[in-house]
Amino acid sequence: MDDKALAELVAGHVVDVPDFPQPGILFKDITPLFGDGPAFRQAIDAIVDHHGRDSFDVVAGVEARGFLMAGAIGYATGAGVLPVRKAGKLPREVHAASYALEYGEATLEVHIDALKPGQRVLVVDDVLATGGTAEATLSLVEQAGGMVAGFSVLIELAFLHGRDRLAPREVHALLTV
Repeated sequence: MDDKALAELVAGHVVDVPDFPQPGILFKDITPLFGDGPAFRQAIDAIVDHHGRDSFDVVAGVEARGFLMAGAIGYATGAGVLPVRKAGKLPREVHAASYALEYGEATLEVHIDALKPGQRVLVVDDVLATGGTAEATLSLVEQAGGMVAGFSVLIELAFLHGRDRLAPREVHALLTV
């Protein structure tokens, strides 16, 4: 499937939800994509094909929708999965990174022993907005001893300039709006 067809596939499975989680935010709900097995498979296969099955050892998924993507990619490639959790959800010692969202602040965490030194990590999430979540996640991977092998999202909200915040890292998005 070419890039245009992939973008149309994703766009066709997004529901815009105005004023969520607060007034003025237009939330991009991608749960319809997860609910359509063949479409979800095509999206996951496109991410795997873009990065190559042998270019990473672990897939880091950002809570919560990134977990679904990471699990599917991990299963498809035989790679391990690293859940990047919101603060206070992990039971042992953690690395933490705080960041600003377009509508607040948050902290993400991973266990300090989540990765072996030098493991190659593909980071995935559903949406790239301002880049705060992505920047914090990439930092956590490196704090834990991993090497970022790639970063993919289903949707990039280009008008929020998150890609600029992550430069010079490559950002792979199936749909850019």
